[in-house]
Amino acid sequence: MDCRVASAMLLAMTRLFCSSNLELVTAKAIRSRQSKSGLRNQNQRTVMEVRDTEKPRKSARRRADIIKSFRCKNLIAVIEDPTDLRNIGTVIRNVNALGVEKVYIVDPRKALPDDWQDMRERKSLSTTSVSAVKWTFVKRFDSTKACLAHLEKKGFVSVVTSPHVKGKTNIYLHEGDYTQHTKLAVWFGNEKRGISELAVAHSDMCVAIPMFGIIESLNLGTSSGIVLYEVTKQRREYQSKYRRSRWKGKRAQQLPTVLPHENEVPSEEIQ
Repeated sequence: MDCRVASAMLLAMTRLFCSSNLELVTAKAIRSRQSKSGLRNQNQRTVMEVRDTEKPRKSARRRADIIKSFRCKNLIAVIEDPTDLRNIGTVIRNVNALGVEKVYIVDPRKALPDDWQDMRERKSLSTTSVSAVKWTFVKRFDSTKACLAHLEKKGFVSVVTSPHVKGKTNIYLHEGDYTQHTKLAVWFGNEKRGISELAVAHSDMCVAIPMFGIIESLNLGTSSGIVLYEVTKQRREYQSKYRRSRWKGKRAQQLPTVLPHENEVPSEEIQ
């Protein structure tokens, strides 16, 4: 009787051991398959992420090629002593969207890095400009004097956005001819103080936006968008008719002044 009990107990223990080993092997196999499956999924996700990042780059390069001839050459927007980084980002966005060639920033507080590449990686500028800073040339100066000296050395004529200034040529925005100077710099002043006396003294004229409300002021982002729209419109129309390179003169065939709609772009340009 004791032998039969012992045999039964041994048999039960053997079955339990085999069952445990089987469950262990099965669990290992399942984990192995899950690990391989997870690795495959991760690899697939990595490939998809690479493809997703390549698409915007290709799209941006294609866009850059299409808009190249529409950009306004030798046109610079100058922001003098801005205090709000959000306004700087907005102006850079306006500059890029409207086809202005460059942005100069007079930054006496040294809130921005000197190197353009460092500026492109500054999250505060990238966010507020909706990444336009990555596609726009931006140069900073320590002072208004240094910026003016650089512009004058390069042969640029400055105009400032300002209300009426006694002793200066004062015009409303729509009255100005912004094509008479090959190289033009358009200045925008500080959010509170406006443009400096030094910048006004070195400017060709003062440009004002006509206003018809009780409040006769606009923020920096809005005013820069309005002014640069008029300036770029005029200069783009001029560029479409005349050359400003060493082969000056009227073009044999007028260039377009606006981009075609996407469904009108020739297929060879969008491939």
